[in-house]
Amino acid sequence: MGSEEFERVREAFDTNWIAPLGPHVDGFESDLQEYTGVAHAAALSSGTAAIHLALINLGVQRGDYVLCQSFTFSGSANPIAYLGATPVFVDSEPDSWNMCPAALERAILDLQAQGKRAKVVIPVHLYGMPACMTAITEVARRHDLYIVEDAAEALGSTLDGKPCGSFGDISILSFNGNKIITTSGGGAMLSKRADWVQHARFLSTQARDTAPHYQHSQIGYNYRMSNVCAAIGRGQMTVLNDRVEARRRNHAYYEQSLSDLPGLSFLPEPDGCFSNRWLTCVLIDPEHSGGITRETVRLALDAQNIESRPLWKPMHMQPIFADAPYYGNGTSERLFMNGLCLPSGSNLSENDLQRVVKQIKTAYSNHD
Repeated sequence: MGSEEFERVREAFDTNWIAPLGPHVDGFESDLQEYTGVAHAAALSSGTAAIHLALINLGVQRGDYVLCQSFTFSGSANPIAYLGATPVFVDSEPDSWNMCPAALERAILDLQAQGKRAKVVIPVHLYGMPACMTAITEVARRHDLYIVEDAAEALGSTLDGKPCGSFGDISILSFNGNKIITTSGGGAMLSKRADWVQHARFLSTQARDTAPHYQHSQIGYNYRMSNVCAAIGRGQMTVLNDRVEARRRNHAYYEQSLSDLPGLSFLPEPDGCFSNRWLTCVLIDPEHSGGITRETVRLALDAQNIESRPLWKPMHMQPIFADAPYYGNGTSERLFMNGLCLPSGSNLSENDLQRVVKQIKTAYSNHD
């Protein structure tokens, strides 16, 4: 947080605009539209809420099928269950760690062979790395599927010069407290379709009909962002590029300092991709590291009060989704077993980074 955020929050208080509407909400939506190049945006309470409203807009109902990247946070998949639809999980490919276009097509064709048809596909730009959107879009268009682009972790990332958050029929962003910019909690839904975004705004404010009294003809939700949170977001937007630079600097430092360790590798940046490097992630292969695992390193860091975390546990491995269909070859499972997220905050000092690197190297040397 900086002075720009404080000034805008103070303005919200001075003008008494605290509720879930107001000039900062309008301004934040305009900022997001300008940054992503998407014509319309609705500022909401979370990225999960944005996915929920996106699926409602696209007509997903009980009994429908929605294709979703398996290697992701549960917020990508839970809204499918909110609507009584069935998630169909699709594995990752090894280059970007995101949805595999070939596995996606296999899933679609297999569903069709069973007399089932999916309506929507949800690819995710995991850890800020753009997914293979060109190939995914080709598959989706060939089978008449809508794309809900989960760019929750990828604001500031681009693919072939085009901003993440601008590829989907509907795209979503997250401003949770751990994201590259934050509104403390919050998200957004974006689309070139004004009617979809307007409907999301309507539903997000409890679907109140036009009337002098409170009247409701549809089920609504309390999903709108407050003017205070939007004020924080507007201040954060002014430093977004600085935050991206800081995260990429963290990644470069780790990569330069740790790449010589046996069995340790980093998420690559494929051609055409520019990642915000929201989190720096490593894989530690015990077959090439002399038996050192991601847990060896994680526990060594934890003993020094340095938090690290395993990569996302794939959705098809989660108990709540154990019965959901899954299409893949185990790529996301291997990433989960061997992967670790390192400290990656935008305010890490060089001393902080040196301390993390030192403890990882110590964990390797102590294991020997």
